[in-house]
Amino acid sequence: MQALASTSCGSFVASVRGSKLGNFTQLCVVCPQQGFFQGEQRNGGRSSVGHGRVTTCALIKEKPGALDGPKNLDTEPHKYFDQVVITVRSGDGGNGAVLQLPKPKVDDKDSKFKKKDKKPAGTYKRGNDGALILPLGGHGGDVILVADESADTLLPFHRKRRHNAKRGANVSSMGTLSPALRDGLDGPVLRIPVPVGTVVKRKRGGKFLADLARHGDEIMVARGGRGGICVVEAKDSKRLRVNGLPTIQDPDDKVVTLGGPGEEIALELTLRVVADVGLVGLPNAGKSSLLAAVTVAKPEIAAYPFTTLMPNLGCLEGDPLKNDGGFSSGATMADLPGLIKDAHLGKGLGRMFLRHLRRTRVLIHVVDASTPDPVDDYSILREELHLYNPEYVRRPHIVVLNKLDISEAREKFESLRDTIQNMGVDPDADGDVTDGADMDGSRLPRLDSTERDSGSQAVSKQEQRKQILKKEEQERKVQDFRRPAAVVGISAREGEGIERLLEVIRDTLQKEQKQAQKLRREQMRASRPKLINAPQWQL
Repeated sequence: MQALASTSCGSFVASVRGSKLGNFTQLCVVCPQQGFFQGEQRNGGRSSVGHGRVTTCALIKEKPGALDGPKNLDTEPHKYFDQVVITVRSGDGGNGAVLQLPKPKVDDKDSKFKKKDKKPAGTYKRGNDGALILPLGGHGGDVILVADESADTLLPFHRKRRHNAKRGANVSSMGTLSPALRDGLDGPVLRIPVPVGTVVKRKRGGKFLADLARHGDEIMVARGGRGGICVVEAKDSKRLRVNGLPTIQDPDDKVVTLGGPGEEIALELTLRVVADVGLVGLPNAGKSSLLAAVTVAKPEIAAYPFTTLMPNLGCLEGDPLKNDGGFSSGATMADLPGLIKDAHLGKGLGRMFLRHLRRTRVLIHVVDASTPDPVDDYSILREELHLYNPEYVRRPHIVVLNKLDISEAREKFESLRDTIQNMGVDPDADGDVTDGADMDGSRLPRLDSTERDSGSQAVSKQEQRKQILKKEEQERKVQDFRRPAAVVGISAREGEGIERLLEVIRDTLQKEQKQAQKLRREQMRASRPKLINAPQWQL
């Protein structure tokens, strides 16, 4: 560890070398002008190696992991890339000053023979009522979180968890009120870039602050302290009344000149990947190969399970029939780690990475058609998604039967497609078929959000009903979930069926967008106040 410092001999440059001793750091300031040596020098059982003479030596206690982060951060980054707790502090306000009125000028007989100053003395700053405006200390620097496309993960915040803004400047004065006095400079704003899709919450209480889902979105999380004011000592009260200046008579009142302290807050940052399409599947199902086949992304592809540890993003080709030729209309696809059975119990990589599916509009279930029972693999995916978030099984999804380049998978493709296509509830079917199903095509029960409970008995009934519905949801099977929008067979390795899959993805996204717009219009129409037509006899 090396840095620049100054020594008692007045040299401009000195080197600081440190060595770690447990939780302490030994700092030695070496001055190049007081001497020169090369090699090892021992003093009292301690040794220092370097160039120069040791002039200062001290032990400074460091917080463990304050800068380096967790020990397994480099070896297991998938455990830390999407969640972190940081502390930010805005800058303190600059201090004001205690001023004195200038002494009145005394007429001198020889003043007419003296040379006059070329520079004017200047004028005081006054308000609308004519009162003098005294300078203020600088405002402390604010702390702002900004969504930046160049940031990918939250790993850098594990190495530096504390961010401090600079304080405002003090009012520079020599103790006398003059027109040359100026306000202190404001502290610079500390802008911290975070990945797009970061959710900001308070660590204490978990209050939601912002969802930075677009590039350029920002939020001020800590406001800088206000600057201190300037006051005048009350020696001549008559002159002060005329000028209308703030005064102090007690020396203890000088505390008003101090700047306000900044805010310190602990924040919990959670990253949710912003993507339109999400890839879900068991390990070695071919998700990364599919992402590499339909986009220009280059994820890691290997024959062992859990190759993907962190989500990979890629941009699909747009619709070539549009005016721009599909250049700017492509959707974003996210490849997630492998999901196995009983992942909700902590097996495999768990299921916490499924939080990155919350922003997706369409899910793609990648199933390996060469396994002994692909239908069971598909059922495992649906059940794990439902146990994590029941909303996931209500979204439109596409089933992709991969690895058709294998002869065994190609032989049973037709029967697999018919079996999986008939599993679940069709949202576009008639009312007699979807009896008891929701508008989105699932029979999962929901609580009516318009219910209002007034007494304790009603509250207890509602709690009992919630428990019953929760138990019923856990007992739901794949047949009660939404039916897949399409079942497509591909070979990601050979590039077979990719064009057909892209067409199905575009059609599904367009249908989902139209349905969302229709639902939004209905909500806006329901929220409008109803106009009551006046009776004819009142007109």
